[in-house]
Amino acid sequence: MMLIKIFSIATLCALLSACATTTSSSVSGVKRSQLLLLPSSTVNQMSAQSYVQTLQDAQKKNTLNADKPLLNRVKTISNRLITQVGVFRPDASKWKWEVNVEKNDQLNAYCMPGGKIMVFSGLADKLNATDDELAAVIGHEIAHALREHGRERMSQAYVQQFGLQALASLIGGTAGSMAAQGAGMGSQLLFSLPNGREQEREADRMGLELAARAGYNPEAAVTLWQKMNAANKESPPEFLSTHPSSENRIKDLQALTPSVMPLYLASKSK
Repeated sequence: MMLIKIFSIATLCALLSACATTTSSSVSGVKRSQLLLLPSSTVNQMSAQSYVQTLQDAQKKNTLNADKPLLNRVKTISNRLITQVGVFRPDASKWKWEVNVEKNDQLNAYCMPGGKIMVFSGLADKLNATDDELAAVIGHEIAHALREHGRERMSQAYVQQFGLQALASLIGGTAGSMAAQGAGMGSQLLFSLPNGREQEREADRMGLELAARAGYNPEAAVTLWQKMNAANKESPPEFLSTHPSSENRIKDLQALTPSVMPLYLASKSK
């Protein structure tokens, strides 16, 4: 019984020590504690490898950066957003950021851990997205990377799959073994598990602030999601999805816009 109590206490301590927030709170007010058991270096390495493979596949299909004007637009917008990431975490300014565009009709974009950005041409072509609207999307995806939501999802899945045994390994000082097992789960966890609703809300809030600070109108996030909503009439209701519904998302963005609007106006006056 005493051993069980000791193990339980040690496990709880390990779990608590793995909880932290990856970013500084700002106007957007994101400061939730996160479960981060896996080393960021492990997750970033997996991310970089997957990104390289994605680029190689797109290159073979002649879909990588095929639209030079769009690529230049996306790079210009992304670089302005990247200059603002230090507000949330100074170390991100030194990440090895990459920006690419794939010719793909999907309404999608992503930013992998460590700053690997990919934007699908469908966002610009199908939605006729303005620069402000593209900034809203890219800012949202950058926020996922800043908050290390991929690493958080992996850590949560790791505990669900390996449970207390994994924590016992951590307590026993075998973090390296734990990281190796985590890496073994690879893309299944990092790239297949969807972000949860709270992670999506955080990315919305931080992305809106990033865009405003970079000189992009935060009101464009609302028009973007209105366009997305119109283009995705078949989307499931919120209670069946890990993502907030478009209607709720728009309401949240509208509520936050007045808080970040002064940042946008200040950036425009410089």
